[in-house]
Amino acid sequence: MATFADIAPRLDEQAIELPSWAFGNSGTRFRVFGQPGVPRDPFEKIADAAQVHKVTGLSPTVALHIPWDKVDDYGQLAQHAADNGVALGTINSNTFQDEDYKLGSLAHRDDRIRRKAIDHHLECIDIMDATGSRDLKIWLADGTNYAGQDDMRGRQDRMGEALQEIYERIGEHQRLVLEYKIFEPAFYHMDVPDWGTSYAQVAALGERAVVCLDTGHHAPSTNIEFIVMQLLRLGKLGSFDFNSRNYADDDLIVGAADPFQLFRIIVEVIRGGGYGKDGDTAFMLDQCHNIEDKIPGQIRSVLNVQEMTARALLLDRDALDAAQAEGDVLKAHGILMDAFYTDVRPALAEYREAKGLPADPMAAYAASGYKEQIVAERVGGAQAGWGA
Repeated sequence: MATFADIAPRLDEQAIELPSWAFGNSGTRFRVFGQPGVPRDPFEKIADAAQVHKVTGLSPTVALHIPWDKVDDYGQLAQHAADNGVALGTINSNTFQDEDYKLGSLAHRDDRIRRKAIDHHLECIDIMDATGSRDLKIWLADGTNYAGQDDMRGRQDRMGEALQEIYERIGEHQRLVLEYKIFEPAFYHMDVPDWGTSYAQVAALGERAVVCLDTGHHAPSTNIEFIVMQLLRLGKLGSFDFNSRNYADDDLIVGAADPFQLFRIIVEVIRGGGYGKDGDTAFMLDQCHNIEDKIPGQIRSVLNVQEMTARALLLDRDALDAAQAEGDVLKAHGILMDAFYTDVRPALAEYREAKGLPADPMAAYAASGYKEQIVAERVGGAQAGWGA
């Protein structure tokens, strides 16, 4: 089994993109609980995200959501990010909050509404050009609530044609990343409900179209690491939206509900060549901190990902391969569990200190005074929240 010193250079390769919307107010359909000091604009969201990178060294980029994060001057926003020690990352489109999209967007029967949705994505690509972003991530709320409501095949055809037009506008060094979700807001069928549908659509587009896997977007008991393996095998796992779920799309802190699942996923990412310099799979968080503080919630999530990555890197792959070849079921399982049960926290604290980072990022942020500062300064104006 490798030592921590052996895997430390590989940990240096880790980068976990933060979502701007995680720093705004959010909640359930029953209630959104506001918090003092929450950002009022994209500039303040980025400043908060920068605090996560400052104490962890793990989150050098921040994803934007359009139109929630629209500004007049994206060059100014990019410079603001750089001044705070981070950069702008993935651009996320939004075709699920406009009244026109009640019955769909890219799959809609109405040519005008479909045109509007396509043009929104073309605008997002213009923003990518202005910010230097690589990825356009598309999650579609399109679907139906009742059998017979619309023709499912026709919706797939229209969506495919719309995605083709968007894809043709993507630059040589950019990617179209298509996310899927099993249900919600549509409850009879979603137009992109699973990895197979997303794969079928992006495979038809070309090599710069890939799949986004959100860890909360599956049916209960789904073997997510199998999907990770298959998409890496097919060369189509473009990115993760990491979060944690107990029931459905709960958007909880990564690893909170099932740390072992997170470990198993990262084992397959490393095995499939999707980690760090080996591949092109982007790690991003997608969370809504409903009752916990925003910045510490993000710090906790990226640390959980780092911890499970360290454990996965410690897996004795040679011994595992040998046990598998021998058909020794219990030995192979035991080797995997040895890596999972390894307590890497003390070694990670030393690793951080050696890089000039706080040994305990959560404590360092709490002692920084940043929370007290933003609570005192961000008085007046409208706080950012889900949908803004």
